[in-house]
Amino acid sequence: MSEHSFCPVFNAINVLQEKWTLHIIRGLLTGPTGFNELRRVAGGVNAATLSQRLEGLEALGILTKTIHSTMPPRTSYQLTPAGLSLQSVVDAIDCWARDNLSAPEHRPYDLEPLPDSGKESNKKPEQTLVEVF
Repeated sequence: MSEHSFCPVFNAINVLQEKWTLHIIRGLLTGPTGFNELRRVAGGVNAATLSQRLEGLEALGILTKTIHSTMPPRTSYQLTPAGLSLQSVVDAIDCWARDNLSAPEHRPYDLEPLPDSGKESNKKPEQTLVEVF
């Protein structure tokens, strides 16, 4: 048995770290949303990935899927109470991002793309002093 088997934080991070998952949850916090609208608000995730993530979140009880009997049939997704409880997680990420990522002059460092050559760069990152209050 893994040492992380019963760690709630480890398990939650495993669920939420999947690419697009938090974007999807954030898009659903406003209420029931159709598939194509969810694709747009989640930032352009491709249809196959969105479908896969939605199925996984539904299996975990984080959202529900409703198929409306219209012509053509329409599908909408809505967060369950468990999914809605992630509002505080999204709010915490928003608060952290505003405090730490909002303006370049407040960033302790900027990430640079990795060199294409695959070799390690000998360039050392510049250090910046950051005031902590």
